[in-house]
Amino acid sequence: MMPETKRSLEDAGFPSFSAMPVLGRGSGSGDLEKAKNFDPVLREYISEVPRLKSKRMITLVVSDEKKDMAVDMLLKVNSTGNSGDGKIFVVDVSGSYQIRTGATGDATLD
Repeated sequence: MMPETKRSLEDAGFPSFSAMPVLGRGSGSGDLEKAKNFDPVLREYISEVPRLKSKRMITLVVSDEKKDMAVDMLLKVNSTGNSGDGKIFVVDVSGSYQIRTGATGDATLD
């Protein structure tokens, strides 16, 4: 799903985001062998019980005006109807600063 998500974010006008490998747990048991091959650094944190699943976490910060568009796009691209589709958390950001230019606020998001 990550290639489709990256392409859709770019096409929707959201070229800037962060993605990182993470371990997490939902209600399923997961595929232990697949998880162990996900990221060598994370192997030591994966145990037999409870199993942690290898996942990818995306951080995307957008203006209030673009929030609904970003959420709708992510839901559309990542919804398979199966366990593991993920979650979207919407949180307020109190401020942002671009170090190189000194820009603040929404100007740092483009």
